[in-house]
Amino acid sequence: MVCLRTITAVLAVFFLFQVPAVSAEVESPTAQLKPTLQQLVDILADPSLEGKDNKKKRRDLIMSTISKRFDFREMSKRVLGPTWRDISEQERQTFTTQMTKLLENNYIGQLENYSGETVEYVGERVKDDRAQVSTLIENKGNKYPVHYIMNMDSDKWMVYDINIEGVSLIRNYRAEFKSILRRQSFDGLIQTLREKNASFEQGG
Repeated sequence: MVCLRTITAVLAVFFLFQVPAVSAEVESPTAQLKPTLQQLVDILADPSLEGKDNKKKRRDLIMSTISKRFDFREMSKRVLGPTWRDISEQERQTFTTQMTKLLENNYIGQLENYSGETVEYVGERVKDDRAQVSTLIENKGNKYPVHYIMNMDSDKWMVYDINIEGVSLIRNYRAEFKSILRRQSFDGLIQTLREKNASFEQGG
């Protein structure tokens, strides 16, 4: 019969010689963001995707690319603020869909006016599961500061806000929508978003 002391000694040796598993180091926010922004620049610079006739194809490629690194649901949640807690999951999905479309029309629509941009990475700040990646977008000799605010989702750094020349997309839309919600119901806000997006589509 094996005594307790022998078992304890065997277990001690077993654990002593176990090689600890080394977890893969998560890439920095900048390292994860760079490929996405480079793909975005490449799409915008592709001559075969230029012009109104190629708008849908261009936009589809852009949204497919950035959706891997941009958390549109988290953006929508932060834009809506406390109202997010008071609405159903279906209403959240509806709002996220319309909000994503508005960001596409506004943010991506502005980028489409540029050509030959370069992205310079000028800084990174990380605190716990939050990060800011600072860039300068150069276009025709002018440089525009763009900061990407990110949080950690599992092992991925995801963008949930963009600060362009000192203006936060989330804060900007939150103030606008808060004003609308004071005057109208949530349904009224959704209708406003649909009308805004429809006007972009009609404008080409």
